[in-house]
Amino acid sequence: MGPEQQTISPIRKNDRHGRARDLFTIWFGTNLMLLTVVTGALAVTVFRLPLIWAILSLTVGNLVGGVFMALHAAQGPTLGVPQMVQTRGQFGSVGALLVIGVVVVMYMGFFASNLVLGAETLRTVAPHLPELALIVGLGLLSITGTILGYDLIHACTRFITYASGAAFALTLAWIAIGHSLPDDLFSRNIATIQGVLGAVSVAALWQIAYAPYVSDYSRYLPAETGVRPAFWASYWGSVLGSALPMIVGAVIGLIDQGHGVIATLGAVTEGIAPLTFTIFSIAMLVNNAMNVYCGALSTLAAIQTWQPDWNPSWRARATVAIIILLLALCLAILGHDSFLESYTSFILLLFYVLIPWTAINLVDYYLIHHGEYDVASFFRSDGGVYGRFNVPALACYLLGTLVQLPFVSTPLYRGPIARALGDADLSWLVGLVITSVAYYGLAKRPAVLSFKG
Repeated sequence: MGPEQQTISPIRKNDRHGRARDLFTIWFGTNLMLLTVVTGALAVTVFRLPLIWAILSLTVGNLVGGVFMALHAAQGPTLGVPQMVQTRGQFGSVGALLVIGVVVVMYMGFFASNLVLGAETLRTVAPHLPELALIVGLGLLSITGTILGYDLIHACTRFITYASGAAFALTLAWIAIGHSLPDDLFSRNIATIQGVLGAVSVAALWQIAYAPYVSDYSRYLPAETGVRPAFWASYWGSVLGSALPMIVGAVIGLIDQGHGVIATLGAVTEGIAPLTFTIFSIAMLVNNAMNVYCGALSTLAAIQTWQPDWNPSWRARATVAIIILLLALCLAILGHDSFLESYTSFILLLFYVLIPWTAINLVDYYLIHHGEYDVASFFRSDGGVYGRFNVPALACYLLGTLVQLPFVSTPLYRGPIARALGDADLSWLVGLVITSVAYYGLAKRPAVLSFKG
């Protein structure tokens, strides 16, 4: 299998291939990894929920957030371009750089988090291995998928769907049958409204954070794939693939006595941990390949903004992937000693910058343009019919970010409304609603819509 030749240019009709069900495996398989387990553990370790409330909150968050994630899936087959290229249709060719910068940082953050967690996982079964060497080695393996590209990543996720699915089933059975669970497992912690909202929000954000990825892995599908098949395959793949390991994480988080989620999982699965952890590490490598692949496409789109006649090759994708790898390695090495604290702050930060973008993108695609865009304008130096800057979109993005601040509840900052609500964080819901309404109102006014720099 040679490297994928396409990067950010539109996928031609003759190059289209695949089926909607491929979207199920790419989102189910890559979510069955240990970072998802760690995220689920936050419901009981950070938000201090009892197990039943943790399971309900994580499930609701995934079900709700999955809607926004999966709605992006239809954009790939319809337009045939990466998600960040399509974003020029809402923000303008230069205005989109703001969003592109945000998502590239997100890709590197998840990449670095996976490297730290992957190294920690392997050291659980092989303590003699040096952690920093493992971080570097895992990073080098991850970019292989980025260099070879789309088809290899899809093929790997089909394999991981079965391998990780079987590993998680074995892990659950081993915990239930072979490990003595604490008698007070279901009575530990006390449910609070802020804890429920916090856990719901973390799970919803996990799904929404995939929104910038989705079209990158559906853009080769035939244009006639259809909205509904693409939506449901992505939705159930991502929701099921995320909710199941998050629930496992909640259980492990309650068992943990200060040793860490991964160490505790290794302890309660003693005997099969080397096998299952190896499989989960492979899943992590595939997920990291996806992070670097999307990061490379987004970076190439940013560069191409200033060189509209440039059609980057796979070698350009490989070069950018190596640069992203080096930056992510720096993040991973610097932050590996305070991983859980840094990761929690990182995913909370994503709330405030991803929510306005996904609201604007979906309102514009489904309610304003109804999926019909001038793809050629995405690649023009002046932005074509979309201009260089879409002032209403940028203004709504800023509004959607600022309006969340009074509702924010984080260790670093608590807004006044959040304090009045007992530290309950409703920022994401407020950001979605206000941004959607504001953008729809502005975009439906022709005089405002035409005002693009």
